[in-house]
Amino acid sequence: MSSVVFIQKTSPKTVLKDYSSLLKNFPKPKNTPTIIKLNLSWTKFYPAVSTPPWNFEAILLWLTRSGVKPANIIPVENKTVVTRVKEGAQNHAWDKVAKKYDVKIHYLTEEKYIKYRPRAKMLILDKIFPDGILLPKIIMDKPLVTLCTLKSHVFTTTTGAIKNYFGMLNTNRHHCHRYIHEAIIDLLQIQKELHPRITAVMDGSVAGFGPGPRAMSWKKANLLLAGSDEVALDSTAAKIMGFNPQEIKFLTLGQKLKLGTADTSKINIKGIKKLPNLRVGFKKNTLASKGQKLIYNHLPEWFEKALLQSFITPWSYLASNLYHDVYWYNIIGQKRKEKYLRTGWGHLFKKYHEQK
Repeated sequence: MSSVVFIQKTSPKTVLKDYSSLLKNFPKPKNTPTIIKLNLSWTKFYPAVSTPPWNFEAILLWLTRSGVKPANIIPVENKTVVTRVKEGAQNHAWDKVAKKYDVKIHYLTEEKYIKYRPRAKMLILDKIFPDGILLPKIIMDKPLVTLCTLKSHVFTTTTGAIKNYFGMLNTNRHHCHRYIHEAIIDLLQIQKELHPRITAVMDGSVAGFGPGPRAMSWKKANLLLAGSDEVALDSTAAKIMGFNPQEIKFLTLGQKLKLGTADTSKINIKGIKKLPNLRVGFKKNTLASKGQKLIYNHLPEWFEKALLQSFITPWSYLASNLYHDVYWYNIIGQKRKEKYLRTGWGHLFKKYHEQK
């Protein structure tokens, strides 16, 4: 099963049923403590950016119907320097879904972190964090279900299951951005050491494209994807979006280190006869993404450290939030979001918020 990717076509009316069909391809979960890694890329709601509530509910249904007790279900998510995790959980109706199934969301801002010493040779993380790689104690030695969305990313071209684990690091993880491809592959090696079983589930109800993970355009895709080989899953997603996975550095690194398959001709796709091509690509950058690429890809490292790892750093985060949360979201994003909310997926999203 390691290089198999399962794909299921879906619709707003059948999505929970479709997730159930998709997840039948995986071993029945055992009643042991199980981590669900949610994905919050923006405090605000915007299509394709973060885990939609039906994805979260589908996993809770799968686990509870398999006999996993609510006390053994451990959803986790972290803050970033530009997101607020509790507010984000409310904006995406995760809190209402968790309450419905009597499950507690564990905010990693409130969890104990411990130093982890990987057995695998690290590419970069041990150099960025020479005093130790800090990871939450609560996630150790438990099965992992990682939730992600079909979207692009300004630093990594696409982002999915592999990069979702980046959120497990402490909030200084932005120090990795210059070497993000190597960093997330190091974390993939760590995932394989820490978790006895990994199930990666990607929601492609809509695809987000452009300078993600925030300021994107969106397009209906009506797809659900899942696999235990995260390299294969992310490569398949990249192919669907119109990219060549073997031109994306973190995917080729993952294959080189034998962590998974990036060559889609060698991935066993099940569930559909022909892989769709959304042909969305990356499109143009925003002012903010141009600035980010300039800092990490073209300016010297000392400049990045002065700007993003010193006493003036809070001003950089403030500038990012002002651009994305105040300017872009209200001037550009709001119209795109309103168009989404008029679709079947948007109506479904609103129904989750209307739940008591």
